[in-house]
Amino acid sequence: MDLILASNNAGKIKEINELLDGTHHIISLQAAGIKEDIPEPFFTFKENALAKAKYAFEKTGIVTFAEDSGLVVPALNGDPGVFSARYAGEPKNDLANTQKLLKELDGIKDRDAYYTTVICIAGLDTMHYFSGKCEGRIAAGMKGNGGFGYDPVFIPDGYDQTFGQLPAALKSAISHRAKAMKAFIAFLSTL
Repeated sequence: MDLILASNNAGKIKEINELLDGTHHIISLQAAGIKEDIPEPFFTFKENALAKAKYAFEKTGIVTFAEDSGLVVPALNGDPGVFSARYAGEPKNDLANTQKLLKELDGIKDRDAYYTTVICIAGLDTMHYFSGKCEGRIAAGMKGNGGFGYDPVFIPDGYDQTFGQLPAALKSAISHRAKAMKAFIAFLSTL
């Protein structure tokens, strides 16, 4: 089954393709002819995932799924949250975002955090949603070169290394995205 992934984020596309393991053909926004970034104007991950999925489906007529995810730090009132990709402003910059996060947490003892994701699929008879969460904490500094986004500072519960240090296969097994994708893949198998 062909599916559009409403994203141009190369890291996200790669990770999702690996999780799908060739069971479905994923088409990026750019490959579907959508060059512009889809606005994410809402204050919840669910609303942003829905907006992206609907936008791409309405433009192409191809079943589309979108994923909105972010890092939530309760000690920072939930920031970066839905603004994770643009935490340090425009243009999107993973390093600048991570540096801003570390600066904001300077001197704060409570470094608990979690990654969360919501997947929405559009183009079927009704919208369907799938979510995942990965709890952990923020390291004092950046460690590791793997992954993308905040991975070099996020230490998942039960581990003493950041997502940036852990093997990609392990991250793919325990991440917020992996949890949501597991439910999403199970749903796709029923179609």
